[in-house]
Amino acid sequence: MLDCCIVWFKRPKIAGTACPTLLACILFPLLSAAQEFPARRTLLPDAIREVSGMVRTPEGHLWMLNDSRNPPELFLFDPVTGKLLETRTLPVPNRDWEDLTLAPDGHLYIGDFGNNRNARRDLCIFRYHPETQVLDSILFQYPDQQAFPPADDRDWNFNCEAMVFFQDSLHLFSKVVFKGNFVTKHYVLPARPGHYKAELRDSLFLKNRVVTGAALSPDGKTLALTSYIVGKKLGFIPYTRATAYFFTDFSGSRFLQGRRTSKRLPKCIFARQFESVTWWNDATWLIANEGRPGQRQAVWKVKRG
Repeated sequence: MLDCCIVWFKRPKIAGTACPTLLACILFPLLSAAQEFPARRTLLPDAIREVSGMVRTPEGHLWMLNDSRNPPELFLFDPVTGKLLETRTLPVPNRDWEDLTLAPDGHLYIGDFGNNRNARRDLCIFRYHPETQVLDSILFQYPDQQAFPPADDRDWNFNCEAMVFFQDSLHLFSKVVFKGNFVTKHYVLPARPGHYKAELRDSLFLKNRVVTGAALSPDGKTLALTSYIVGKKLGFIPYTRATAYFFTDFSGSRFLQGRRTSKRLPKCIFARQFESVTWWNDATWLIANEGRPGQRQAVWKVKRG
């Protein structure tokens, strides 16, 4: 934060007029702070190598988390300075944390619903308030899953890596396996502790893309989904693609029925594994990729498609 040094100058007093020098001294730090903006790419520390979820706070920081095989930790990161501000360990397991969303009342929702084998019966979302440190949970099941896992792995569409909070509910978007039908399903849950059967609200075909992250603008008018594909050309040449989809002009929470635009995400030789997204302002979103051999974990500034 910038400090303000007030210097007084003798000048004639004009009735009803504030001192310009004083006004400038007060406003300059505020204007400078308002102009702070993340770089096109901000590297993340090694502690957040497998970043799978992030959400912007009102102060302009990011709460972030790693996925499975990592401690149950939340990280508070400043995308403008590139500094890790805090690491907070929660007294619950990280079976497979996959996404993170924030409610207007300050509660964080941590999606422990990673389910690569489509066999989990303990799907959970933790609700945590960083200020009060009160922690509780939401247990749920999918209404259309009958087998754990389904007999045909092409029907494995009960994994989830994407979640947003909207109007007292949590909205989840499924991640199908690469050999499946590339349909993401939209489920809805109450955003309060309890044990629920999710409501299947909608679905959408995204050609050659599986969904890995979600975020909603504060006004509830734009939904972003991150996605990618891993495959082989000619049966042996590996390739990857990563895309962000933006949905607008939808009715209520029928996000997937809105107008859709897309944005190809930055790549090296191969596409990075982008698994989290968050709103920054109306035109700009932040998207993070996991670290991989030859690719550093980082947050990217992306213009909306």
